Amino acid sequence: MNNQDANLKLSSKGQTKLVSSRDRTAWIAKTAILSALSIILMYLEFPIPLMPVFLKFDFADLPALLAAFSIGPGTGVLVQLIRNIAHLPASHTFYTGELANFLVGGSFVFVAGMIYRRKKTKRMAIIGLTCGGLVMTIVAVAFNYYVNIPFYSKVMNLPLEGIISMVNAVGNTLVHDLWTLLLFVFVPFNILKSLVISIFMLLIYKKLSPLLHR
Repeated sequence: MNNQDANLKLSSKGQTKLVSSRDRTAWIAKTAILSALSIILMYLEFPIPLMPVFLKFDFADLPALLAAFSIGPGTGVLVQLIRNIAHLPASHTFYTGELANFLVGGSFVFVAGMIYRRKKTKRMAIIGLTCGGLVMTIVAVAFNYYVNIPFYSKVMNLPLEGIISMVNAVGNTLVHDLWTLLLFVFVPFNILKSLVISIFMLLIYKKLSPLLHR
């Protein structure tokens, strides 16, 4: 091998390192921006008719979905983790709310992103978002059944009867026990949330895709 060949190989390696460094920097920047946007949206929550005060709607999952579709499902879950960690100082639930938010939103984003990455078409995006929404609802019901409701009853001194009264007070008279609470509150809330966010995702993703893939 002559000196010229060695110089060419060295130059090629240097270029690879440069590209890798730029990719890493771009990934950090995109993740930071989408995480910041998710944090902001998490605070812009609002109530929904027939839903108790402790269940409010926000669009914080949307930036995480953008990350999952444009970068990868792992990055989408990371955005969810960052925003929930950032929300810990404002927690009123001894961090169980943030844990629930992370697990529920993370499952939605991860499943949707994993399915979409197999084939990046609109059809696969719809399938991914639908499956993600279903998994999100199942995780929400399971977490509230096994963790949240027992925690509120035993630690926060809010018995199940008190939670049911809060639901009845906003006009939802279908709830009278634990199972109807899960069926007529947590199931419809999470289905509605995943549906609305999925629609917004389908409307904006292609428009934002050129920026997200820079």
